[in-house]
Amino acid sequence: MLPPLLIVLAAAYGAAAGLLVPRPLYRLAVESGEPWRAECPCGHALTGPARGWLGPARCPRCETDEGGAGPAYGPGPLLPAVLTALVCAGLAAATGVRPELAVWLLLAPPAVLLAGVDRAVNRLPDVLTLPMAAAASALLGAAALLPHSAGSWPRALLGGVVLGGAYLVLFLISPRGMGLGDAKLALTLGVALGWYGWPVLFWGGFAGVLLGSLYAMALVLARKAGRGTPLAFGPFMILGAGAGLVLGALGTG
Repeated sequence: MLPPLLIVLAAAYGAAAGLLVPRPLYRLAVESGEPWRAECPCGHALTGPARGWLGPARCPRCETDEGGAGPAYGPGPLLPAVLTALVCAGLAAATGVRPELAVWLLLAPPAVLLAGVDRAVNRLPDVLTLPMAAAASALLGAAALLPHSAGSWPRALLGGVVLGGAYLVLFLISPRGMGLGDAKLALTLGVALGWYGWPVLFWGGFAGVLLGSLYAMALVLARKAGRGTPLAFGPFMILGAGAGLVLGALGTG
């Protein structure tokens, strides 16, 4: 039986990690070619741990200098915290006490961050996608060495190549419909899904394409988008992969 404490701890970790998402989301959510933001909306330099990338969702100097809380970065702290907590709790409930759970929990906050950046500016920055792919590969390699792991590391690496290659082909066929950043994100998602098997990789990847396509179709039917309108596909890829991971983990129980 899965200890309820594990789910609670995973949710608490997710909430704490999610509180750190708004600042990097604000800094990274810029158009291609523009430098990452280094100042708050009021013009104060962003300082703190990791050269200002980690910190509260509101500028401390705004509160001190202007006598108020100041504007929040992006969506504010609560939404990312709640989303990350729910994702981590769901992954813990499905995976249980297995080594790969630590990998999923570490990947969840940057995945939420990537979804937020893509939704804001239709961009998946290399500074996140490429390190995530490397980290997923290395961490699952370590998890495979521990007892009670439920996946295959070689298959995970092949899964990254397969899904990343599939999205690269889609990008080459239709650059307007699929970005190169989507192909780079697919490397990480393919590694994670491939860990649990080829059916999980297929259905997790297919779910992302299906959800994104249905959303695009709904926008077109509502006349809120046309064939050439750029759409953020990353959030749907991540959502589909998350569903695939949950099903894959439950299937190994």
